[in-house]
Amino acid sequence: MAWLKDEKQRTLSSRTWLERQLRDPYVMRAKREGFRSRAAYKLAEIDDKHRVLKPGARVVDLGAAPGGWSEIAARRVGAGGRVIALDILDMKPIVGVEFLKLDFLDDAAPEQLKAMLGGKVDVVLSDMAANATGHRKTDHLRIMALAEAAAQFAREVLAEGGTFVCKVLQGGTEASLLAELKRDFATVKHVKPPASRSDSAELYLLARGFRGAQSR
Repeated sequence: MAWLKDEKQRTLSSRTWLERQLRDPYVMRAKREGFRSRAAYKLAEIDDKHRVLKPGARVVDLGAAPGGWSEIAARRVGAGGRVIALDILDMKPIVGVEFLKLDFLDDAAPEQLKAMLGGKVDVVLSDMAANATGHRKTDHLRIMALAEAAAQFAREVLAEGGTFVCKVLQGGTEASLLAELKRDFATVKHVKPPASRSDSAELYLLARGFRGAQSR
């Protein structure tokens, strides 16, 4: 029966994922250093190289749960900064992080988040990802829809000179999104931090030097 086959495949996939997790040095490091997920090191490595998170910066973290990126952001912007995190899932409190439980694709979400911000921000981070279907084209389209929504939000809330970091997938960031970002930011590039598994299609867009409303 088809459902039995699917169940066996899911079980094998789950077992393979678990075995990889147990061998993953970043997973072990996260446990040792007290971070909530290995994803924390992706942002840490991006920031170590590109200096995205400056002391006193105002940061929005989209798709924050379980909180790895928010932990790094809060540590690096310090007590004089501000980190606001959003996710559809629950997230345990983090010192220095304000959390909003909300689906970012809900029509009302951006305005609720803007009201909470009360002004412009310096950095918009998005590690949002849709649940994988196993169908490569569908997964690509779903994650690009999230990236486009995050980019639109970033353009609405970033202060001039601001930075946008967003998860995408290899196989080509949509030309229209790249063109818009290149128009609105001084530099746009793809980056893949070492903590992002080499066999993963995951990449990050790094857009720096937001030009502000006059660029549109």
